Amino acid sequence: MLTSVLTTPINHVLRGESWACKRLQSFAGKTVCIQIPPIVSFKVLIDTKGEIQSADHTVCADTTLALSPFALPGLLSQDIAAFKLITVTGDQAFAETLMDISKYINFSLVFEHDLSNAIGDIPAHRVTHAGEHILQWPVENFNRISQALAEYWTEENELLTKSFTISQFSQELTDLQKSIEQLEQRLDSLLQQGF
Repeated sequence: MLTSVLTTPINHVLRGESWACKRLQSFAGKTVCIQIPPIVSFKVLIDTKGEIQSADHTVCADTTLALSPFALPGLLSQDIAAFKLITVTGDQAFAETLMDISKYINFSLVFEHDLSNAIGDIPAHRVTHAGEHILQWPVENFNRISQALAEYWTEENELLTKSFTISQFSQELTDLQKSIEQLEQRLDSLLQQGF
């Protein structure tokens, strides 16, 4: 059911991008499994027109594309770094073709064009622009939080050190200093004996 809901808009986009259909025609009959654990996993088949059709879930996929749900906003906004988060198993050439097509189709423009037919050019542009910001918001915030935590742990780490660890480190330094003094005394006595 989910696959049929996804195939219609994807095929609509592919029909508008004839170059993409032509590239996919060479993979007619091949199946791809798209996994976004734990949310969804579905399989689609490339037909002779270069479009996708629902595939039987029992069919073994020629290639599998697995990605984190956190990568979805980056993929939809065509962030090249998000494509590096996709794990590929199976037919590498098929997977690379699918990812290349995804990189070069501007989904925002397709959506804006289709929406402009219903509500007009200016509202469609504004809705699309707002949608892009909504998709980027979690990615940007995740990056900011990650950077802040990294800075906190590297810059403020000494404030979080437990007192036991500090006293243990201090004792080890004292023991090391005593050992160095004993070594110096032994060296001095050996030098005085003429070695």
